[in-house]
Amino acid sequence: MSNSNPIGIFDSGIGGLTVVKKISSILPSENIVYFGDTARVPYGTKSNDTVIEYALQDAAYLLTHNVKMIIVACNTASSVALPVLKERFDVPVIGMIDPGAKLAIETSRSGKIGVIGTNATINNKAYSAELLKHNGSLEVYEKACPLFVPLAEEGWIDHEATKLIADEYLHELKEKQIDTLILGCTHYPILAGVIGESVGENVELIDSGVAAALVVQKYLEDQNLLNNQAGKGKIDFYVSDLSSKFEEIAGRFLGNPVGEIKKIDVDELVKLI
Repeated sequence: MSNSNPIGIFDSGIGGLTVVKKISSILPSENIVYFGDTARVPYGTKSNDTVIEYALQDAAYLLTHNVKMIIVACNTASSVALPVLKERFDVPVIGMIDPGAKLAIETSRSGKIGVIGTNATINNKAYSAELLKHNGSLEVYEKACPLFVPLAEEGWIDHEATKLIADEYLHELKEKQIDTLILGCTHYPILAGVIGESVGENVELIDSGVAAALVVQKYLEDQNLLNNQAGKGKIDFYVSDLSSKFEEIAGRFLGNPVGEIKKIDVDELVKLI
């Protein structure tokens, strides 16, 4: 495995670009290949078996680009498919759940931790199981917030409707007096300002993408796989469907224009597994 091999990152759609942004910020010399399965988004409403099938195909596609590791930048896929991916593929596979949970435990002062995510992530109790595995005395409160995804994609970052919805979703967690809140969906960091305002300044927000980026950095350092090239690494973008708004939304999530985006046929993905 060469140091110059790219890091592979996949998501069910566009939210994983917030993870690309964090990785690129912490490890600017790394080359990245991003795949968004936009033809089959969202994963959060699919059965576990279907999510596993799609995740296997997504990871197999990234391996065609000779990636040195795979980041599952999708909390839903991380919550149900990670063990299968680790068993199937030889490269390291890092998800969102474990890094986010560990950072939350390190951050919390009271042991009262809130988790917000898609219906699938919350129903699978992915974060609560991981948190309690590390510390059984924690008080964990979870809440599905599905409307945050379309609000983030619409760019309603400081909209009155978003504030009202955030207050409606989060008042239960606020009443539990949590001091730490895990943003258990890659879309949610886009709305961090509104979410933080709703739960109050005494609550620390945990971005699982940031936590995963730190895990990636440590792994590459430990394995002497950091890219030592001078200058900024290259980011290649691939999707399974290219809508008219993708470029606009992608630019918002990434923080800058994405450049060329290549479309991959879903039939080609299916053939990989």
